[in-house]
Amino acid sequence: MSARIVPPLVGDALELASQRDAREQVILVDDRDLVLGCAGKIDAHRDGQLHRAFSILVFDADDRLLLQRRADVKYHFATRWSNTCCGHPRPDEATTQAAGRRLKEEFGIRVPLTERTQLVYRAEDRASGLIEHEYLHVFFGVYAGDPRPDPSEIGAWRWMSVPAIHRALRRRPEWFTPWFGLLMNRLFPR
Repeated sequence: MSARIVPPLVGDALELASQRDAREQVILVDDRDLVLGCAGKIDAHRDGQLHRAFSILVFDADDRLLLQRRADVKYHFATRWSNTCCGHPRPDEATTQAAGRRLKEEFGIRVPLTERTQLVYRAEDRASGLIEHEYLHVFFGVYAGDPRPDPSEIGAWRWMSVPAIHRALRRRPEWFTPWFGLLMNRLFPR
């Protein structure tokens, strides 16, 4: 299946998406995921502060993974292919609840999610100068059907098999977010 393109945001909708990111707060943590405080989402990424986050991998009945190409307007790692959904719990929001919220906001779907693993990673986006330094909770889910993506989050989407993803990561790693390659190698070693 080829990628399905999502019409981009323009005008006021684009400005609202930028304002939303500027208002969001993240939970700062230590290397054991113990809460240290809160910070603005953009500030935490500018300063490379370790914060709580999650990644979601949603599969279909044929064991294909739902991938997204991050929207052109994303504040970092824009236009790169990645796992189904990523995000940050808000202060006083359970990580599982936040994962369900963001999956609905980004892809317009709801599925039961199961936490599979956790990891810490750090990656710098040379284009934006921002840094991902996250204590990552990884969730799995299963979905049948076509999603309804938000164009402020997702530029394109597709279902792809794990072997095809490994081939693409090997041939064109620059097309993908750095955390996606880490997830694939850890969860689905070749």
